[in-house]
Amino acid sequence: MLRAYLIIALYILIPVFIIVGFKRWTWMQKLGTVVAAYAVGIIFALTGLVHFDSEIVVNGVFVNNAAAATFNSLQSMIMSIAVPLAIPLMLFNCDFKLWTKALPKTIWSLVGGIFAVLVAVVSGYYIFRNQDIPQFSKVAAMLTGIYTGGTMNFNALGASLGVDKTVMAIVLAFQMVITTPYIFFMIGGGYKVFRRILPFNDVTKRGRRDNAVESRDVENYHGMFKRENIGGMLMGLGLSVLFLAIGAGLALLITDTLNELIIILTITTLAIIASFFKKVRELPKTFELGMFFILIFSVIVASLFDIHSVNGGSAMIGAFVLWVILLSAGIHLLFCRVAKVSGDLFCVSQIALLCSPPFVPPLVGAMKNKKVLISGIVIGLVGYALGTYLGVAIAFLLG
Repeated sequence: MLRAYLIIALYILIPVFIIVGFKRWTWMQKLGTVVAAYAVGIIFALTGLVHFDSEIVVNGVFVNNAAAATFNSLQSMIMSIAVPLAIPLMLFNCDFKLWTKALPKTIWSLVGGIFAVLVAVVSGYYIFRNQDIPQFSKVAAMLTGIYTGGTMNFNALGASLGVDKTVMAIVLAFQMVITTPYIFFMIGGGYKVFRRILPFNDVTKRGRRDNAVESRDVENYHGMFKRENIGGMLMGLGLSVLFLAIGAGLALLITDTLNELIIILTITTLAIIASFFKKVRELPKTFELGMFFILIFSVIVASLFDIHSVNGGSAMIGAFVLWVILLSAGIHLLFCRVAKVSGDLFCVSQIALLCSPPFVPPLVGAMKNKKVLISGIVIGLVGYALGTYLGVAIAFLLG
């Protein structure tokens, strides 16, 4: 049990060490805080540090491992609150008057991304339909849901369509193994490739300053721990906690569950409204405090990576997932090129649709361009809302 609590403490302390290192070392600034957090999480995963056996032998009898249950519960709880707390903090000092000018491009990127996923799923179905993939039309439906809205839609579609639990586990394992390197590629510098392919402005045509926020404007941790900034950060954190409580309350009132879509939509809306008040917008270091929670989330997510979760007997499902990822990304990229969507907006659109909104802030932090943060979250939220409907439609169309 002590080991479980020590790992949880490491999840919280490591981001502090990363921030200190980012302030002191040039190589850490080049690497980026989010990449460093993912790297630490991967090391945790590969070394087995965070692995707990679900059952242990006591007096010759297999019993549930209390330490594993406690660790998994704490891990899930931290992940579920880290990003909802981070999103308002990262939005408080954003200029949404500029974002409204980017709305048409955001819509183009959203439409192109969803269209690309649908084309990739349907074409992949007809290519792989003779490969004896079990419940294939329903697998296609689940992939449509997860790549336009995230695991929430995946689980909802799996339950509503009556998909076998084993099939769901195999599909989820493959999509994680294939999608995770794509996330690492994006966050680790892949966004620079797309900036070259899509060299368009994010918001306006007022000059190169609008193409990307300078590094000194984002993740400026200097002075973060000074006494004069602590009060402002605590005020921002208090607002985030309040918004999260309101979102959770609305979710329980409307759905009787902690519906993630309602929670994220609520906190995002409230944070945008709050950002129009000058006192909120000028709170010190709220973006950096939000990044602290994102770093916690990043370490935990990376530590969940399990390369051993995939077996060769289900290779065709893996091939189908790979087809959907590559083709949808290619079509979306071509669509954005024609629509003159910026490389950064394309990147956040990809991550928002393929991975869900919580993965947008880490990418924004790595790109050092917070102007596309709200666009990415909006695209992910719309994907949440549409993903289940699109999945059901695909199931009926192909079934």
